[in-house]
Amino acid sequence: MLKKGLLLVMALFMASMTIAQDVLTPELLWDLGRVNGGIVSPDGTSMIYGVVHYDLEKNSGKNELFIKDTKTGKDTKINLAGSPNSMTWTPDGQRIAFLMGGQLHEIKPDGSGLKQISDVKGGISTFNYAPTGDKVAYSTAVKLKKTTADLYPQYDKANAVVIDDLMYRHWDHWSDADFNHVFVADLKDDKLTNAKDIMGNEPFDCPTEPFGGSEDYTFSPDGSKVVYVTKKKEGKDYAVSTNTDLYVYELATGATSNFTEGMMGYDTHPTFSNDGQKLAWFSMARDGYESDKNDIIVYDFKSKTKTNITKDWDETVSTFIWGEKDRNIYFVAGHQATIQLWDYKLAKNVADSDVKNIRMITEGVHDYRSVAQLNSKTLIGSRMSMSEAPELFTVDIKNGTEKPLTDVNKDIFDNLKMGKVEKRMVATTDGKEELVWVVYPPNFDPNKKYPALLYCQGGPQSAVSQFFSFRWNFQLMAAQGYIVVAPNRRGLPSFGTKWNEDISKDWGGQPMKDYLSAIDAVAAEPYVDNDRLGCVGASYGGYSVYMLAGIHEGRFSAFISHCGLFDMKSWYGTTEELFFANWDLGGAYWEKNPPKAYTEFNPSNYVQNWDTPMMVIHGGHDFRVPEGQGMQAFQAAKLKGIPARFLYFPEEGHWVLNPQNGMIWHTEYFKWLDQWLKK
Repeated sequence: MLKKGLLLVMALFMASMTIAQDVLTPELLWDLGRVNGGIVSPDGTSMIYGVVHYDLEKNSGKNELFIKDTKTGKDTKINLAGSPNSMTWTPDGQRIAFLMGGQLHEIKPDGSGLKQISDVKGGISTFNYAPTGDKVAYSTAVKLKKTTADLYPQYDKANAVVIDDLMYRHWDHWSDADFNHVFVADLKDDKLTNAKDIMGNEPFDCPTEPFGGSEDYTFSPDGSKVVYVTKKKEGKDYAVSTNTDLYVYELATGATSNFTEGMMGYDTHPTFSNDGQKLAWFSMARDGYESDKNDIIVYDFKSKTKTNITKDWDETVSTFIWGEKDRNIYFVAGHQATIQLWDYKLAKNVADSDVKNIRMITEGVHDYRSVAQLNSKTLIGSRMSMSEAPELFTVDIKNGTEKPLTDVNKDIFDNLKMGKVEKRMVATTDGKEELVWVVYPPNFDPNKKYPALLYCQGGPQSAVSQFFSFRWNFQLMAAQGYIVVAPNRRGLPSFGTKWNEDISKDWGGQPMKDYLSAIDAVAAEPYVDNDRLGCVGASYGGYSVYMLAGIHEGRFSAFISHCGLFDMKSWYGTTEELFFANWDLGGAYWEKNPPKAYTEFNPSNYVQNWDTPMMVIHGGHDFRVPEGQGMQAFQAAKLKGIPARFLYFPEEGHWVLNPQNGMIWHTEYFKWLDQWLKK
């Protein structure tokens, strides 16, 4: 009797534990702390990192600064009134430097001695210390051209812009008279003095628009020179080119030289070796191709030789660091829809280096998005998966053993029931295989039937890897009762350069067939309800939704397109970075033989076939895919009598970043899916 009673108590306890487990909700998603940083002190004893928490009521977020003792694991929070960003160590390791309120600050690791180092009009956007500790380079906006207000001061209540050339707006903002420039200042008595604009009066940007940061410029180890990235082009020439170059500025003489002249694609991320004898950087070979293979180039100052060390490696690299003895380069790169840490052991003579000496350090179903070195045996990286938000991990360089260094969201994840993530290989129509991630609802029951969502990735060259998104979150979708089907269709990296490049000029061709192969394979399972299939995506994924809406032949019962391209002619006439359109589409629509993008692969040419409920989401500040694309799609659906909804965010760009807007996005997203797939 006692035994039976004990078993009953245990059963009730286990049942209560199961009930206590939550599933992921939009509110919990915004409750998660977002870990950033992972900067190791020069002596390796400490690491700084930040955690952003969002307050939905205040509609804002705050980054908090932490120091971790790398030996004991103890965390110390540094209390600051503001929200610090761009945290790093001063070269001597005695202070922590960061931006707060647009100015450079320093503070001691124990939280004392807070000082404002800069007082720059208009504020600082990025900064880097010279390794010698006596100088700081920083970027700030410089006005170099006249605005319409300058030309017509007598009309002070007017609001007009006079435009004579292209690139008059970029991503989410209108171009103006200001340019990002790099200044170098002396650091003396805890103040920046004698600041000099090393770019002169040239109307070019560093950091580069729109996503460049402090990685776009660097001091040499001896502090004698600064290498910076910029694209010295204007107007139409700027709009059709990706040709950024590295420029070397000599502090002693003020002389500037183009270090990568004749290298025609993106050249970025200049990084000196620890001994200063070599410079490494990323380089893309082809002008105009923003998703070209990212190779690592190494220049040896002694032999004056330039070597592409990854030329014969069939993948692209996303970030790298020099090993502490300059005999290794550690980098981040994709592998079969995951992102891992890698080691490249260099030959004594760099020119003799062989890609056979590239070794994947980590393995597993996860993504690494950063790499730093703790000591001769250990790396630190930010790791995530579809089932875990980013946290910092240590990684044993030799055997790849991973250990969590932070667990900011442990309390939340310990009480969450996640769905199973399955890797599935699906045959394509041209006799190849594509990797498809399938995410199942928590407490999945194979004897039931579930609605399923085909997720269409953007980019278009952006891997469906193990990312943890704070908007397109697969576990959140699964928690609402949907099976998520996420294919690595043609055009996605981590499967070799050919697979990645096969999408260019074929947007509506084989990639659409790959999508349909994926959803058809999963829909064949007995637990998938074929009458309740949805299709969702953003950017190129939004284009895919519009395209599939005209060719899906009754497969889907609901569509959602976020910032999708609907009509390729009008899109070509209103987007800004035309190098992207020229390369991926194949040119302009007015050419004698226009590319298929405007005919066979143009979603607006298939609206006559639309017959399925369509939700359209767009941002008013999205200048890569202007708002008119979403408006045209919504209007077409309504005029055809198709159930449609338009969710518009006037102040958002290509992404939804405002916390309360994000909650509305998720609420409307699931409301639409539930309306058509759960009835």
